[in-house]
Amino acid sequence: MIGDHLSEFGGLPVFEYVSPTGMASTTERYGRAPRPDALARLAALRTVRDYAWRLAVDSYDPEEDFREYFASFIEEAETERVRAMVIGPAGSSDGSEPGTPARDALVEHAGALTGLESLFVGDIIAEEQEVSWIHQPDLAPVLAALPHLTEFAVRGTGDPYMHEKSQLGLDIGRHDSLRSLTVQSGGLPATVARGIDTADLPALENLELWLGVDDYRGDTTPEHLARTLSGEAFPQLNHLGLCNAENTDLWVRALADAPVVERVRSLDLSMGTLTDEGARVLLDSPVFRGLGRLNLEHHYMTEETETRVRDAFTEAGVEIRVGDRQEKEDDWLYPAVTE
Repeated sequence: MIGDHLSEFGGLPVFEYVSPTGMASTTERYGRAPRPDALARLAALRTVRDYAWRLAVDSYDPEEDFREYFASFIEEAETERVRAMVIGPAGSSDGSEPGTPARDALVEHAGALTGLESLFVGDIIAEEQEVSWIHQPDLAPVLAALPHLTEFAVRGTGDPYMHEKSQLGLDIGRHDSLRSLTVQSGGLPATVARGIDTADLPALENLELWLGVDDYRGDTTPEHLARTLSGEAFPQLNHLGLCNAENTDLWVRALADAPVVERVRSLDLSMGTLTDEGARVLLDSPVFRGLGRLNLEHHYMTEETETRVRDAFTEAGVEIRVGDRQEKEDDWLYPAVTE
């Protein structure tokens, strides 16, 4: 479960934009000044480079249309100096506008965001909407409209029971500047994985995918990431995260023979379901000892195996994270984030 909004992104503290309409509405509706207050808001607008700007409207009872709200930010801020942006709820949570207001606003105003380097779409917590029910549209046009973007992250891949327009599209094609790409989900569809695997991202250094469970469209297999695992897809890749997997052992077996492991310095298999079986593959495959960092937090290894793994990789000089051991529930294994 994701319980907190981002407090930092792109190396900057997050500051939520409140429009003049929103300030007036909050004061009238609740009899109090909104947060942030007027002085803090004014100070932040004078130093836009110092913050990752969060833009969001209430998904259940919005006080203003997201497009108008976004346009207000463009008008008020020196947006060419904005370096990082976080998009929260941007429309109705019922799927009638599955993320399109945010996408359309970003594309429409891309010319005013020439300094934008880091973008997070979908800063939505469980209290607002579970991760597997977050509606996302085709976001490839956003990346095309922002060619200078170096970091892109998205949470949510679409409601599995809604129409196709609520399901994430990410056929990126070519993007020369992107160095970091993250997809957080309770289930990563194979269509999204293929779109990433076939992308031409010559600068990509960091790739993190939350694979999730099949019940929430998480049908991605190693075959869908064949180019990535071969090491051919992203020549600059330094960190690979295959997180939150329903079958981490399967991915460990695939990685044991994958050339990409020899190239990256950091491998993240956290939030998943690693068992003693997968741990044996890690211990028996010398390629994993060549890593600089290995994250296995949230796993289902026995205590004895956890100790063996920690000791073996520490001795090999690998920075290992192996805490948050889980217990099986009636032989079921659950990744950290599903619904």
